[in-house]
Amino acid sequence: MRDAVIVEAVRTPVGRAKRGGAYLDVHPVDLHAHALRSLVARVPGLDPVEIDDVIGGTVAQVGEQSTNTTRLAALAAGFPESVPGVTVDRQCGSSQQALSFAAQGLVAGAYDIVVASGVESMSRVPIGSAAVVDGVRTDFAGPAVAARYPGGLVPQGVAAELIARKWGLSRTRLDEYAATSHQRAAEAWRQGRFAGQVAPLPGVDLAMDETIRPGTTVARLAELPPAFAAEHWTTRFGELDWKITAGNSSPLNDGAAALLLTTGETARRRGWRPRARVHTATVVGDDPIMMLTGIIPATAKVLARAGLTIGDIDAFEVNEAFSSVVLAWQAETGADPAKVNVDGGAIAIGHPLGASGARLATTLLHVLERTGGRYGLQTMCEAGGTANATIIERLDG
Repeated sequence: MRDAVIVEAVRTPVGRAKRGGAYLDVHPVDLHAHALRSLVARVPGLDPVEIDDVIGGTVAQVGEQSTNTTRLAALAAGFPESVPGVTVDRQCGSSQQALSFAAQGLVAGAYDIVVASGVESMSRVPIGSAAVVDGVRTDFAGPAVAARYPGGLVPQGVAAELIARKWGLSRTRLDEYAATSHQRAAEAWRQGRFAGQVAPLPGVDLAMDETIRPGTTVARLAELPPAFAAEHWTTRFGELDWKITAGNSSPLNDGAAALLLTTGETARRRGWRPRARVHTATVVGDDPIMMLTGIIPATAKVLARAGLTIGDIDAFEVNEAFSSVVLAWQAETGADPAKVNVDGGAIAIGHPLGASGARLATTLLHVLERTGGRYGLQTMCEAGGTANATIIERLDG
C-alpha cells in the first residue's frame, strides 16, 4: 500500500510586513523560490526534474502573487521547465491544504515525488488586496451569501471577539497567552531549536523571525488599545468588551516554507530518511460568522479518522491567529497546554498567511524529532469558516 512520507522541510525566517521589514524589497516569487531551492539542496541526489509537481499555497493571489505564483516560483528556483506548479487557496490553510493534496496524490499513485509549499508577502501584497479593484472594495461574497447571513460576514478580528465572549476569556488571559508565545519562541531561538529548519535568504539581513519580542510582558500588552472596536458591531452582536488587540493577535508577515514528500518505498530506494508520514488529513466547514472555530470540529474529525484520542498526540501546532482561537480550542478539546505550540506560535513567530500551514508542519516535524514524540497534530482556522487538521507520525527510519 502506498503512503506519503516527509523527507525534508524548510522555511525562511519570518519577516515583519511593515516599513523597514527585511523582505520589503524581495518579490514574493523570489521568496518562494528560495524555499524551493533550499529544500532541494537538502535532499542528497535529488534532481529537480524528478519532481512531479509543486503545490503551493498563497492567499492574496493578486498583483505580484497572481498568475499561478507557485509555477513562477519553480521557474525562478531554476527547476526544469518540465516541472509543473499549481497554486491553491484555502485562505490561511492554503499550504496545509497543499500538504494534504501532495499526500493524497502520492497515495493515489499520481505522484512519486512532490513538493508542498507556500508563500505570502504581506508587505508587497497587503491583506485584503484581493477584494479591492481600482481602489474600491468589492462585494466578494455576493447577494446570495448576504441573504443567508443577514448583516453580512465579519472581519476575523470581530470573530475573535465573539469567540472570547462565548468562552468567557478575559483580556488578561488573552494577553497571558500572547506573552507566553513570545517567551517560548524567544527561548526556542536561544536554544537553537529553529536552526535546522530555517534557511536565511542570501543578501537579506534576517537570520531569525523578525516579530518575536523577547521582552513582551502582560503589563505591556495591557496598554494596547482594542484593534476592532466599532459601534456597529456592538449594535449587531451586543456587548463585546473589545479584548482583541494587536498584541494578542498574529502580526502581518512575509515568509515561505516547503516540504518534500515521497512514498516510503521511494525514500528507501533512494537512500532518503523518511522522517514522518502524513497519517491523516481532513478539512471541515463551520459557521462563517464565528469563522475561526472550525479547528474544534476539524480536530475531532481527524482524530476519529485516525483512530486516535487527544491523549495520543504528543505535540500540537495550532495556528495562533488570535489568542482566543487557541484558548477556545484548548477548552473544547482538553489538549494539554504544555504540548501546544511549545516553541511559540504565530503571535510571536508570525503568520505569513499562505506559508503558515507549511511553516507549522516544518515546526511540528522538528518538535517531534527533538522530543521523541510519535504523533503530531496541526490545525488551522481559515477565513470563511473552514479549517484543516493534519496528523503526522514520526518515523524512526
